[in-house]
Amino acid sequence: MKNNLHVFLGATVADAAARPLHWIYDQKKLAKYIKGKKNFVFLKKNKSPFYNIKTGKVSGYNDIGQVMFNTLLENHENIEVRFKKNILKKFGPGSIYWKNLKLRKKYKKVKDWRNLINGPWIHQNIIETIQNIKLNKKFTGGIRVNESDGFCAALPYFLYGYDLKDVLRIIKIVTVSKMSIKYAITKFHLLTFALRGAKNPVKEFTKKFKKDNLFKEIINDIEKVKKLKTKPHSVVVKKLGMACSYPGTFNSSIHSILTSKDYKTAITKTIKAGGCNCSRVNFIGAYFTALKGMSSIPKSWIKKTYPAKRILKQN
Repeated sequence: MKNNLHVFLGATVADAAARPLHWIYDQKKLAKYIKGKKNFVFLKKNKSPFYNIKTGKVSGYNDIGQVMFNTLLENHENIEVRFKKNILKKFGPGSIYWKNLKLRKKYKKVKDWRNLINGPWIHQNIIETIQNIKLNKKFTGGIRVNESDGFCAALPYFLYGYDLKDVLRIIKIVTVSKMSIKYAITKFHLLTFALRGAKNPVKEFTKKFKKDNLFKEIINDIEKVKKLKTKPHSVVVKKLGMACSYPGTFNSSIHSILTSKDYKTAITKTIKAGGCNCSRVNFIGAYFTALKGMSSIPKSWIKKTYPAKRILKQN
């Protein structure tokens, strides 16, 4: 089956590049960390105040995509059932993710506990998904947060050419939040336009769906972001949203896309803006790779990304 896994590579490399500076919400502190550094991607010393993993590895956002990717590599039968089993194996009881979740509960009693987590950080959507899989619920996705996990989980599946109705079922394994689903589908439409050769996928999306009530708010926000094109990206991100949640994470991503000429510029700009840069670069990295091809990803970045080799073998 033909695939477009170079797009998943773009997301994966971008995530690994941003990861050491993930979740820094104080832009002044972030500026100090990167001061004097011409190259602050793949920072050797972790500066994330929440958790610490080896540089070159990916955050939980991309890691749920890696679970889907590995599920697809096994075969394409009973994907949903096996994906759920693989989620439990990767993130559930017995895993380092689950162990760290227990530590977090313990450390919440400590005044400054955030820098105590060595290893990966499990997200709320995945915590709920694990609980719902165990309860054998029909729809296992999380409901409490409106974040990017659903998009990240379904990205490799989408890139194998499955239609959006099938993709929707994968998204719902990880999130059933209506807002999360709506923004994930929007991202997949934008990637579709890019893969089909559209010069301006954002413009094509707004043109095609301007009368669709489902996307009305999203298109209105895109038009507002366009008016901020001349403003510095870090300033705009602080205004639109630095956190993981939609709509802020999407709108900040769109500003990066609209004000960047290529993959490298967009990713470095997004990292520098701080906050939940990993959730944003997963989409932005995928977008620019779909738009400009795998050659747009710096080769030196690919070499520094742990999961990259396995993706390259399948592309």
